[in-house]
Amino acid sequence: MIRRLYDWVIGMADHPNALWVLAVVSFVESSFFPIPPDVLMIPMILAAPHRAWLIALVAMVSSVLGGLLGYAIGAFAFETIGRPILEMLGKADAMAAFGTRFNDFGFWAVLTAGITPFPYKVITIMSGWTGMPLATFTATSLLARGIRFFVVAGLLRAFGAPVREFIERRLGLVFTLFVVLLIGGFFLVRYL
Repeated sequence: MIRRLYDWVIGMADHPNALWVLAVVSFVESSFFPIPPDVLMIPMILAAPHRAWLIALVAMVSSVLGGLLGYAIGAFAFETIGRPILEMLGKADAMAAFGTRFNDFGFWAVLTAGITPFPYKVITIMSGWTGMPLATFTATSLLARGIRFFVVAGLLRAFGAPVREFIERRLGLVFTLFVVLLIGGFFLVRYL
């Protein structure tokens, strides 16, 4: 089933309403959908590089709005909707321990999940469940999703199809290393 969804999402890249489809995919991916918007963004930008920034903007705004839905699921419907989603994603075991320490590192958790391959939907639900301040969640989501989608758009606009394989296979690792170095740098400055 996931493969059929994936193929459908890719097939929508050249649809006349592709921006609307991207908005919907970005929105639902932030709270429960398993296919990331990058799958649709990449072929859209390769087909129309002059629209790269618009495509990234649509993905970012829709993703943050979807993140707010995930936040609401965590805040108001965790037991009935949020817990089953996290269990389906294999994250249920870590919920209790994670929830107690989450808000101590909430900014970093949202930033990390927003730009790395870690499922952003897990963090959106956990942010609502743990009561992270909504302003912190929203601002960090805008920053993280903006970095993620605009870097992808910029790379594709500048280098075109040759950079596609790098983005699909290695950009998540680069983002992860960036976050690790950023957090490590802050800890070094704080404790040295």
